[in-house]
Amino acid sequence: MTLKTSLATQVGRATQNILKRTTSGGTSLPGKLAQRFDPQLLTNLSKDYDVIIITGTNGKSVTTALTVNILKQAYPHVMTNDSGSNMLQGIISSFISDYRDAKKHNGKKLAVLEVDEASLRHVTEHIKPLAILTTNIFRDQMDRYGEIYTTYNFILEGAKKSPKTVLLMNGDAPIFSSKPLSNPVKYFGFYNDDQTTDKLAENNTDGVICPECEHILHYHSITYSNLGDFFCPNCGFKRPKLDYGVNQLLELTPESAQFQMDGYTYDIPVAGLYNIYNALAAYTIGRFMNVSQEDIYKGLKGAQRMFGRQEALTIDQHDVRINLIKNPVGLNQVIDLVALEKEDFTLITILNDRPADGQDISWIWDGNFEELAELSNIKNGFVSGLRVNDLKKRMSVAGFSDEQLIPLDTIPKIIEAIRQSPQEKVYILATYTALLNIRKELANQGYVKERMQ
Repeated sequence: MTLKTSLATQVGRATQNILKRTTSGGTSLPGKLAQRFDPQLLTNLSKDYDVIIITGTNGKSVTTALTVNILKQAYPHVMTNDSGSNMLQGIISSFISDYRDAKKHNGKKLAVLEVDEASLRHVTEHIKPLAILTTNIFRDQMDRYGEIYTTYNFILEGAKKSPKTVLLMNGDAPIFSSKPLSNPVKYFGFYNDDQTTDKLAENNTDGVICPECEHILHYHSITYSNLGDFFCPNCGFKRPKLDYGVNQLLELTPESAQFQMDGYTYDIPVAGLYNIYNALAAYTIGRFMNVSQEDIYKGLKGAQRMFGRQEALTIDQHDVRINLIKNPVGLNQVIDLVALEKEDFTLITILNDRPADGQDISWIWDGNFEELAELSNIKNGFVSGLRVNDLKKRMSVAGFSDEQLIPLDTIPKIIEAIRQSPQEKVYILATYTALLNIRKELANQGYVKERMQ
């Protein structure tokens, strides 16, 4: 380690220690300050690691957590940026945090990094990963990313800077077959033996135009949104051959899922098709890294629910489920999950429009709130957030009654509404910064131990 790198690392660690003592923590600032002392700090700190990068619009955090749990079954040291900071400075901070612990282990260490789609090209200037896994690309934060092909171009730009890196791509997403790739590629998805079915995706689904002839893509099977066994009846463009896949869905409940991947049965303690995709993505990395089926099973089954991703909390005898919503596809998958609930429940929906949420909230009009409004077991409902009036209007149009759209103007009032709920079960659907605010207040009131940055 050079003197410059050593000094930069010390600056980063000192900043982390100060932030931990004086605030609830910090994820980006230590990396930002350290990089000023050594612009090549990430290159130097990561050289002793084999790196896996996970990117894409939805599912990055859960896939990363599942992947780490799988790889820990077979590898002695696996670091990750589990603070949620997935841009360049946050990733530098994660390597700084891991530096002392990593020195205890001889040889190569593993790093599993969640990386923002637009930041990937900056990260691969410093790190040449073994693999980059792409979960999916859906319309998300239009004010920042633009349309889906702009986001994909960011990812491709990052991949081109590391041409030997293997791309592990969701084969069920047509966009990932839309352009020639110079990197080696492996695909994962949901297997489908029935090639006779011919169906179309639902109206207003993004990414269903054939990239070769611009006709509408058809499907032999659809999992959700534009994901599935796609083909173009006009020019022959079709889904690539899958290297890893889900054979069969065995059970879906509001609590868990059981399914087969490449003939082996797996369980995960979260539900929903989107989380089966996350498990499949993590499984793909595990198999790529030569982890056994048995160890992958242990890693998936032993995974913990993450903050805001079907997180389950108990608040004064109330069973509270917290779910992040941030774009139409993610919202619709959460709605499908909530629809599995058999018990009566209280629904709390929160919409913010801070930069981390995406300031363009037009996406709420493309989400299927109508399906949510049809659920007869929503007995009480509340709305909140910086854009509560827009949210209330959207949900009213969808069919919610005024009694189900009672506004709450502060986070403490939301917590009190949970405590006073006549129903034992409470579902919270909230955008990212709203989740952070809820987490902070729950920590202040002693319901959780830590805050989330």
